[in-house]
Amino acid sequence: MKKLVRFAAIGLLVAAAVLTVIYRAVNQVPSSELPLNEQVYEIFTEGGCLSCHSADPELPFYAKIPVAGDIVMTDVDSGYRAFDMTKFMEDLKAGNEVNAVELAKVEKVVLDDRMPMPKYYLVHWGSSLTPAKREIVLDWVRKMRTAIYNDGLTGDRAAEPVRPIDKVLEYDAAKAALGYALYHDTRLSVDNTVSCATCHELQNAGVDNHQYSHGVNDQLGGVNAPTVYNAVYNFVQFWDGRAKTLADQAAGPPLNPVEMASESFDQIIAKLKADRKFAKAFTEVYPDGLTEANITDAIEQFERTLITPDSPFDKWLRGDDDAITAEQLEGYELFKKYDCATCHAGQNLGGLTYELMGLRRHYFAERGLELTNEDNGRFKETGVERDRHRFKVPGLRNIEHTWPYYHDGTRETLEEAVRDMGLYQSGVNLSDYEVASITSFLKTLTGEYDGTPITTSNSRDEIHGH
Repeated sequence: MKKLVRFAAIGLLVAAAVLTVIYRAVNQVPSSELPLNEQVYEIFTEGGCLSCHSADPELPFYAKIPVAGDIVMTDVDSGYRAFDMTKFMEDLKAGNEVNAVELAKVEKVVLDDRMPMPKYYLVHWGSSLTPAKREIVLDWVRKMRTAIYNDGLTGDRAAEPVRPIDKVLEYDAAKAALGYALYHDTRLSVDNTVSCATCHELQNAGVDNHQYSHGVNDQLGGVNAPTVYNAVYNFVQFWDGRAKTLADQAAGPPLNPVEMASESFDQIIAKLKADRKFAKAFTEVYPDGLTEANITDAIEQFERTLITPDSPFDKWLRGDDDAITAEQLEGYELFKKYDCATCHAGQNLGGLTYELMGLRRHYFAERGLELTNEDNGRFKETGVERDRHRFKVPGLRNIEHTWPYYHDGTRETLEEAVRDMGLYQSGVNLSDYEVASITSFLKTLTGEYDGTPITTSNSRDEIHGH
């Protein structure tokens, strides 16, 4: 009996040794002679990322087996909903700059050692993310992030997914001056009552603090007006991304029937030309005179000035340890822990990707309101089913003053918004302490415009009494 036990023990040791050798053999790190991006590409390819995170995954043979196949397809659906890695992998292979949000998502998954899942790498042995592979990926993330922003951050803060607002952006001062005038000009509306500033008030954090904005004849829009401050950092404009640039965005509201309701830009131009002094000043800057393209370009140039640097958190990022409190710093760490910074990354803490509203829990099924066309988000523009309920991620700069929150304006306070984002996007029930800490951090994102801190002169009582 003792011999049998001894032989069994020896057999187990031999088997363990053989398995260890095989595991190490199939989990070799890429050659250090390869460029760093190619090493990372090889790691993710071997890791099978596109088996779940793509529209057309290469399914394993066991995906056709009952029960096992159901598990596989559930994982594929979940992975694709959260992150389509197709373009990321293409950019990685080509050595291109990758999207900062995709960078943040990859970094967080690697830091948390979440992927690949055990049920995947137990079958696909070469897919394991070993410590050596993890270090290669994280080193690449740090170097890529530094290259993307080139903003002078040093030490550990140079690797943060959140970045400081630029002190100044380039713009044409003469065109911006015309844009400022046009931004406040009610002649862009059919009845001369509504301007851009009506819904995006500069003295009110670039919003009007209404759930839905009021257009001509007091008509209501169907989506909450986002702030105009820092919109220059958004990769597209509007919640559904239908405008690629600030100029494209500026062309929309004047002709929207429930906003400014002008019949055409020809109608607007005729009114502006009747103002000889303005028309003369405009032609001095734009020799071809008043055109739709020139009007919207001038507004874009003005909106390029609407950045809000020097928030307490920006000062902390740039090295001032006393700029924020211990509670606020803890809130930032929680913000990262619960994956908030994987979508709200970069200088505007958002505005870089479309993301699904209700990633971990069905927001619209639980909201209790009838679905509207605006709830379809990006799907409105593309007709692609995956885009249903996906929205451009809102920036979080000056967020304490831009209430109410979400595309539907259904969350009145920042605390409500934080708690429900935890539930619907991160799948966690945040404690009161965590909500308070994250909210405290978010308040450090309030910056300055022309040296004056951003604020709002609106009160909730006044708004509700409109």
